[in-house]
Amino acid sequence: MKKERLLTRNLIIKTLTDKLKPLCYVHAFWEGGAAAFNRIDQWSDIDLYAAVDEDKVQETFNTIEKTLGTLSPIEEKLEVPQLPWPGISQIFYKLKNASEYLLIDFAVIQLSAPDKLLEPEIHGNTVFYFNKNNKITIPQLDKDDFAKKINTRLKRLKTRFQMFNIFVQKEINRGNSLEAMDLYQNMTLATLVEALRIKHNPFHYNFRMRYIHYELSKENVKKLEHLYFVKDMKDLEEKYREATNWFNKIISEIA
Repeated sequence: MKKERLLTRNLIIKTLTDKLKPLCYVHAFWEGGAAAFNRIDQWSDIDLYAAVDEDKVQETFNTIEKTLGTLSPIEEKLEVPQLPWPGISQIFYKLKNASEYLLIDFAVIQLSAPDKLLEPEIHGNTVFYFNKNNKITIPQLDKDDFAKKINTRLKRLKTRFQMFNIFVQKEINRGNSLEAMDLYQNMTLATLVEALRIKHNPFHYNFRMRYIHYELSKENVKKLEHLYFVKDMKDLEEKYREATNWFNKIISEIA
């Protein structure tokens, strides 16, 4: 039996472009993610966006799914129930005849949506496949407003850390290894990572671990690797103290 050739990202994008462009209610179609940061490799997924009329969101998704279906059966579909940005709907697709890494992350954005996730400082240089009459413009980031947001976030991080980071030690004292490890990762290290990102690349302060190997120095990445890989409770307690001291040092420098 002849093995099906896997779909390429270029074929998927071209097929969608050819189908969406003639539709009067689809005003622009572009790619973000790895493409916007010039980091596409063999494991990259496809982050796609379409700007459409307000009442055409579901119709656009229907067209997307029918078009993908001409290329391959849709093996899995996951709709994101609620996003923090009004006017944006998102569905993930896994195609049977594509690499398991080549997920399609498709956001359909109402033309009136106040935030279309296009600021280059945050989202990179998006790749437009069409933009009818230049309907979609690249916005300028309000740097003063962003600075206020970062200052507010820093105060919250500092307060939360001072109040709850001790919970790690509490569970270590109790001998509750799983609770201690969970709190260490989700409180101590997660807060440390956010503080590091604010210090070195504040535009991605809330990206968690995404792009971290590209955006932090090798020295900082190596230190984080050391702190993340824990072998036992004694090692956890030592690394918990290291991470706590590092966070406090960073906060003293930037807060």
